[in-house]
Amino acid sequence: MILDYTTMETTHIPNFLGGDGTIHAQMRVDELGKILKGVLDPGSSIGWHIHETSSEIIYVLSGAGKVKVEGGEEPVKAGQCHYCPKGSGHALINDSQGPLEFFAVVPNQ
Repeated sequence: MILDYTTMETTHIPNFLGGDGTIHAQMRVDELGKILKGVLDPGSSIGWHIHETSSEIIYVLSGAGKVKVEGGEEPVKAGQCHYCPKGSGHALINDSQGPLEFFAVVPNQ
């Protein structure tokens, strides 16, 4: 299956999972999980959440920000990948001056 993000509809979700600002997301969601290309504007975030039934892989395509993890924060930038294992929590924050574009996969486990 090919997912064409150049033609996929963009959904604008304010305060996603209790975060700040808006996430601009193109998503494929089905019973097997979620595949998402997202953009966080400067000052926007995805709120803290725990992956009780799945893990999540976030690959940063462009920009920079930080990931809150249990026990602290990790800076993240283009070309890096953040992995949140099943049972762990995290939040993604764009604390930079430009957009943070990322690709995420959340498989149902």
